[in-house]
Amino acid sequence: MQRKSERLIRLCSGEKSVYIQTHDFPDPDAIAASFGLHHFLKEHRIDSRIIYEGELQTNPVECMVKDLGISMEKADEANVGPGDKIIVIDGCSGNENVTVLQGNVVGIIDHHQGKKPSDIPFVDVRPEYGSCSTIIYSYIQESGTRLTSQVATALAVGIHVDTNSFRRRAHHKDVEAFSCLFDEIDQGLFASILRNNINLKELLIYQETFANIRIDQKFAFHHYPRSCTRNLLGMLSNFILSIEEVEFVVLCAQSENKIVFSVRSENPDWNAGVIIRNTLRGMGTGGGHKDMAGGVLNSLAEFNEEEIYQRFRSQLGI
Repeated sequence: MQRKSERLIRLCSGEKSVYIQTHDFPDPDAIAASFGLHHFLKEHRIDSRIIYEGELQTNPVECMVKDLGISMEKADEANVGPGDKIIVIDGCSGNENVTVLQGNVVGIIDHHQGKKPSDIPFVDVRPEYGSCSTIIYSYIQESGTRLTSQVATALAVGIHVDTNSFRRRAHHKDVEAFSCLFDEIDQGLFASILRNNINLKELLIYQETFANIRIDQKFAFHHYPRSCTRNLLGMLSNFILSIEEVEFVVLCAQSENKIVFSVRSENPDWNAGVIIRNTLRGMGTGGGHKDMAGGVLNSLAEFNEEEIYQRFRSQLGI
């Protein structure tokens, strides 16, 4: 049986350039996985360009891109044509957080739960994995591809961040990949990227969270009346879940003309993906894993903080 890495090389060979598209507003795992895939293709004489929609948000993301020399382009500036091949990474075409571009999607590499597309030539979705970076490392490992310190460092950061330091949905393959990468990484850069999590502006948002978050029967909820980036929302959710008295977290904020949600759960009876989907049914979209999920309310006019709060309480049975 042909290996995944071999199939991917065959699919992309002969192309002038392949576009690697991350999900919108890429996080460290999406950036690391796309950087690793770019390196993998380059080592097999295939040119590629990393593209994204939205913005590069939060301090760790900016540090990664700058310090590791990762080249990324805004999708609307990359001039993707109808005949260009696109590989979507850490997301799936058709999802709310993956902008539809003109090119031809030929590959999906993801670790999120969802329906696998049947009309795309290459689909590698491994929802049991905690990180998409682990999937990319598997291609590098099984093909014997040369690994650089920068790529190793990026992949290690992606695995570390998306598994929340191996405290959330980590698979033994995530642990194995991180262990294999560890001796190859730039220890100073790795520590610096993970250490410099927030800046002073973001610290004020943490302060607001501490002052205003509602916690009731192990359920924590907060709406940010001012804008809060999607990636920071996820970092805040992880932090709030570390509070001993909290087992389920819902944070939401305005993003452009929508309300975005970040959900975390450590209670096996409260499935984050199911609860956000049921809560937003008829109003927006939501889904994800049992311990980590997200959602979007498409219209600001439909958002009522108290109503949303009570909908979540109803789903939790409290």
